[in-house]
Amino acid sequence: MRDTAKTRDHFRHFLPITTRWSDNDVYGHVNNVVYYQWFDTIVNEYLIVNETLDIQHGEAIGLVVETHCNYFSSVSFPDQVTAGLCVTQLGKSSVRYEVGIFRGEDHIASAQGHFVHVYVDRVSRKPTPIPLKARALLESLQVLTP
Repeated sequence: MRDTAKTRDHFRHFLPITTRWSDNDVYGHVNNVVYYQWFDTIVNEYLIVNETLDIQHGEAIGLVVETHCNYFSSVSFPDQVTAGLCVTQLGKSSVRYEVGIFRGEDHIASAQGHFVHVYVDRVSRKPTPIPLKARALLESLQVLTP
């Protein structure tokens, strides 16, 4: 069953993103792979800015194990977009983010999907509990889902 587009009210953190000429495909709209780059960007921006992800030396790292996206309306260069982020599931070693992509000042998502990280030990790549500081930050993004 296909999701319905969510509104900005569903999300807890936002990041403005400028589309680039190279984001458009031959059909004149942003190519689907770019949306996944935006998902990756907002998740990692939030973790890095809030000092819960050390991409060079952290003992625990989040590996992407699942992504999904639904598209509701086209986005094209030179549109300005805003990515919205929230957490819908928080386990011992995994987190499920939802991301919405909003064109301009639109209140309803043009696209939305999810992105799942499993935290693993950097060296062994075995699942490890989400570090406490990261868990507290992720809890602040949590929303209830029906």
